Amino acid sequence: MTHAVTGVLIAAALVAFASPLAAQAPQGRGGRGGPPPTPRASAPVDFSGNWVSIISEDWRWRMITPPKGDYANIPLNAVARKVADGWDPAKDEAAGEQCRGYAAPAIMREPTRLRISWTDDYTLKIETDAGMQTRVLQFARPESPQGASPAAVSQRSWQGVSVARWEPPPAGGRGLSLGLAPRAGTQGRSLEVVTTQIRPGYLRKNGVPFSENASVTEYFDLFPEPDGPDWFVVTTSVRDPLYLGDTWVTTSHFKKEPDGAKWNPTPCRAR
Repeated sequence: MTHAVTGVLIAAALVAFASPLAAQAPQGRGGRGGPPPTPRASAPVDFSGNWVSIISEDWRWRMITPPKGDYANIPLNAVARKVADGWDPAKDEAAGEQCRGYAAPAIMREPTRLRISWTDDYTLKIETDAGMQTRVLQFARPESPQGASPAAVSQRSWQGVSVARWEPPPAGGRGLSLGLAPRAGTQGRSLEVVTTQIRPGYLRKNGVPFSENASVTEYFDLFPEPDGPDWFVVTTSVRDPLYLGDTWVTTSHFKKEPDGAKWNPTPCRAR
């Protein structure tokens, strides 16, 4: 066999070997020639629908407005206790501040119903009938710079700016991890939400304060019932370097309802 023929055969073999590898190579960030799936399309669980809070703990602080000075179970510092001891609901009403106890650090503790829905492929909305609040949970959009969060707003509000992401699955699980480790003990079914830019308000309606420095981290865990309605638990961590000596952590439980027949919007109350 001549050297020329040998060279042709080797070249043909290399082409034949390379072709299937090229066909298997990921194309684009999505791995199949297109963009990655949207947060709505890649959602590991579905939180949309109607839900009702189940008050299974801290009944006396959640079902009724506690008396002034009842700030047990919250790691307040001396400055915050002084503020709480000066609570005056009439003053809040006169100032139009009745919603101070319905802000992002406290709203999921309210005895309330929720309506959760997608407004687009990157935005999850939570509406409450108690206080008629609306939370907007914004996932990062592909046009945002890599690693950037959705843009914050300059105007503070009761619900602040909430940045959401699906928690990555456990080691060996399926899905896009983005290089982040899953929270210990989870099965990759959680929604993580971090909220900042919150207007100062109350952790409890009786004047227990949080400041504009407060931030809220929440984990939403869905638990489907084999023969009944779905449940979810939201674990909420509030940090406030001005008023809290430590992180305040609570868990709130919600049960899915078949429809919105019991939806009953009521305005914020200061008492």
